[in-house]
Amino acid sequence: MPRLPRADRAADAALLAGLTVADPQAAAAFVRRFQGAVYGLALSITRDPGLAEDVSQEAFVKAWRAASTYDVRRASVLTWLLTITRNTAIDAVRSRRPVPMGAELLDQLIEDSLRSPDLAESAVHRLETERAIAHLHHLSPDQARAVVLAVIGGCTAAEVSQREHIPLGTAKTRIRDGLRRLRAAYAGGDLEVDHG
Repeated sequence: MPRLPRADRAADAALLAGLTVADPQAAAAFVRRFQGAVYGLALSITRDPGLAEDVSQEAFVKAWRAASTYDVRRASVLTWLLTITRNTAIDAVRSRRPVPMGAELLDQLIEDSLRSPDLAESAVHRLETERAIAHLHHLSPDQARAVVLAVIGGCTAAEVSQREHIPLGTAKTRIRDGLRRLRAAYAGGDLEVDHG
């Protein structure tokens, strides 16, 4: 069995550090390592293979430009890169659609986000997904729905308010408090179940 090039055996953070110094081998290994997860997430959000390819490419360019700002204490490289991908995909979808996502699609996003991950996903991505889902399940159902609609569904607070039939202030509070509690959980703090 042929031995992998050194860059392909490097830790995720080391590959990302290679991007900051424009190391072509590190850049190629970085893309090879994460292209499946990035494209998969882009496709699940855009539901368009061509657009997903464009989003993936743009996400890697953004990662390259922002590599020097990566903080290992805040998230894993995969989580950081998937956050960039998710935001890029949501922006791409928003720029292509003049109206918010339909109710059926938003319901599917909520259901997909709050259920257990598909076993066919890669091991690393599955672990990251399970961790995120576990943290979502510690929020109240209303808070979790608001966070999923805002973060994954790309809804504004006003759209969450309208969809959930709640006042705008309540929607903003659920999103803000839910995200704050998720950040605290990722930072290592305990996350008690919120029943409110």
